[in-house]
Amino acid sequence: MAAEVLDLFCELTRLPSPPGEERAVADRVLAFLGDCGLTPFEDSTGPSVGSSMGNIHVSLEPTVAGEPLFFCAHLDTVPPTDAIEPVVEEGIVRNARPTILGADNKAAVVAMLVAARRVLLERREHAGIELLFTSKEEVGLLGAYAFDQALLRARSGYVYDSASAIGEVILGAPSSQQIEVSFHGRAAHAGMYPEEGRSAVAAAARAIAEMPLGRIDEETTANVGLISGGTAVNIVPEWCTLRAEARSHDERKLADQVQAMQDALTFAAGLGECTVETTLTRSYGAYRFKRDELPVRLAAEALVRCGFEPRYALSGGAADANVFNARGLRCVNLANGMAEIHTPDEHIAVADLEAMVEVTLALIDVARA
Repeated sequence: MAAEVLDLFCELTRLPSPPGEERAVADRVLAFLGDCGLTPFEDSTGPSVGSSMGNIHVSLEPTVAGEPLFFCAHLDTVPPTDAIEPVVEEGIVRNARPTILGADNKAAVVAMLVAARRVLLERREHAGIELLFTSKEEVGLLGAYAFDQALLRARSGYVYDSASAIGEVILGAPSSQQIEVSFHGRAAHAGMYPEEGRSAVAAAARAIAEMPLGRIDEETTANVGLISGGTAVNIVPEWCTLRAEARSHDERKLADQVQAMQDALTFAAGLGECTVETTLTRSYGAYRFKRDELPVRLAAEALVRCGFEPRYALSGGAADANVFNARGLRCVNLANGMAEIHTPDEHIAVADLEAMVEVTLALIDVARA
């Protein structure tokens, strides 16, 4: 099993799959499931979300009573900037090239695929298993949002999409609001008539300086991530756009943070004699589990069976779990040992790749009645 896990992981990571270009990985997943004797279904959401793949769903019919489970992983990665050449050094898988490895989220894909194969080969009893592989998670959970959840019979599920040591159970994730901003000033020659101009860039800069950003409190963060403006260095810039976000586990705090950012925008526009337009977009909603809820209890028992001490945490990021929980399902995010994700230093231990197969099998076992 160990060789199968590592070989499949390296095979998948070698296939680039930036958001929208997941086709090669999707085809390999479909082939793997077909080799297991399963008949996966690929939905038609690809064109609507701008992806070369649809979401892939497959079911294993229950053999005993209990709690059916679904397992979800996304096939896209953040865009690589170089080739991906996985190498193993002292039990750690890294990329030999200066870009991402793709453990986020292909480590989860491998764990779920290999566990499903073992269930079939070993004729393990189970209460029903569903696998779901989504597209374009990294750019807004788009595949999960487009997926028809009526296809899922299981009401409890898991994603493995938290970069921490195995054993960490994510009890909650935040809501997020994106803010798109356009400042409009007045153009003028910067050398001859600068006093006639109204700099949209200067107004935007003042707004950013006035905003509360970074970690606001233990539940709330905010960031300005993109800014652009102007047409030439000798022209007072008449336009500037920026994109910002705010996140919080508390809806009231999120609303207060967004209002503080909007107040800064209005204040700066007034001082700079510019106009400002803002568009707010809800990215995803928060969720919170209690430790005694069923999917959390199942996760804790499965981790203990595999020799891991459960630890509980809140996440500052989102995952496909946000979508499922918002729709009334119960989906817990489990850490799977990924480290330094989204960077050229991304890596994962071979032992963790193998351990998450065992955690998946343990989850399936404890879900039996």
